[in-house]
Amino acid sequence: MTSHERFTVERVDVPGFDDLDVDALSARAGAKWSRAVADGLTPAWVADMDFPVAPPIARALHERIERNDLGYPDWFHGTPLREEFSRRMRDRYGWEPDPDAVREQTDLIQALQVVLRLSTMRGDAVAIQTPNYPPFLASLRRMGLQQIDFPFVDHGEGWAPDFESFEPMVARRRPRVLVLVNPHNPTGRVHTREELERIADIAERYDMLVISDEIHAELTYPPHQHIPFASLGPEVEARTVTLTSASKAFNLAGLRCAVVHFGSKLLLKRRDAEPFDLYGAVSVPGVIATLAAWQECDDWQRDLLKVLDRNRRIVDSVLRERIPQARHHLPEGTYLTWVNAAPLGIGDPVTRVREQGRILVDGGLRFGSNATNCLRINFATSAQILDRILDGVTGALTA
Repeated sequence: MTSHERFTVERVDVPGFDDLDVDALSARAGAKWSRAVADGLTPAWVADMDFPVAPPIARALHERIERNDLGYPDWFHGTPLREEFSRRMRDRYGWEPDPDAVREQTDLIQALQVVLRLSTMRGDAVAIQTPNYPPFLASLRRMGLQQIDFPFVDHGEGWAPDFESFEPMVARRRPRVLVLVNPHNPTGRVHTREELERIADIAERYDMLVISDEIHAELTYPPHQHIPFASLGPEVEARTVTLTSASKAFNLAGLRCAVVHFGSKLLLKRRDAEPFDLYGAVSVPGVIATLAAWQECDDWQRDLLKVLDRNRRIVDSVLRERIPQARHHLPEGTYLTWVNAAPLGIGDPVTRVREQGRILVDGGLRFGSNATNCLRINFATSAQILDRILDGVTGALTA
């Protein structure tokens, strides 16, 4: 009996999501599959989904190409994404950001680096949640910034921010910036309003800029709700820079398109004073795809969330049944799950799973000093492929 067959109540079969062809996936040139296939592995690592492009997005891109309209865009006063981002935030979250304070960047890594460049100097301290997305941590190191950990801890019922250790550290080290990731990658936590308000209070008392990565916002499972950090009030918004993109919720990472909302008018002024296109420009396909995603793909996204909700529950149940000693909690958002294998006595679970389970997962020290014994599993795939992933992971960790 395969793992998903035990969960018939939760089984959701949606064409385009559960009928993936492994041979076709293996022929993809993208990093997720090509890197794994080269070593004879099944991928569950980088945060890409396996599902096909949403039909409205594919149609919008094809129509643009068929018109042979890939020349210079007329975006001298910004792309249409500025108004569309503002509309989507208002309709989904009741937050009305000023579209004139929105700028475009190629992706969130670049956006983070741009904002850090505008707001810090080499040697400054920056607080960041740990574990965290490895390119964010690497950006701090390469920019010569001191990392102040805001750790997540396992309190038995889930991962939670450790305010008790963090606030005294802030008082001593006085970081200029806090990098907030919500929903959180890799733990899958969705911050509560109470947690966000406590973070906002700390940021105000210690005069920290907050860079809020909200790229996974639309991948949140009820009853949890995403709350944009800047929506907590005008004073909070004024010290917040919000980063987001359609790339996670609609699988468009290769199109290199993100948006940044500058609640801080000073930073926006600094950014706009830089030489024209110093930070590059987003592509026509990226903007076209993002507009189609935000305007035409709500039905597709509802189907996606049904599949992801089913998958997260299967992952949670299988891990609890087969490796109950490992520390794992049902993700509240994202299509990623975080597993602490330290109770199993496994020092490097990523290597163990790769070599013995033939599954490529992510994890380890790249995610932070508190991630040594941890691995991250991407479950954005079909039920059949998910079975293979879970069999490989649990088989390796119990070997």
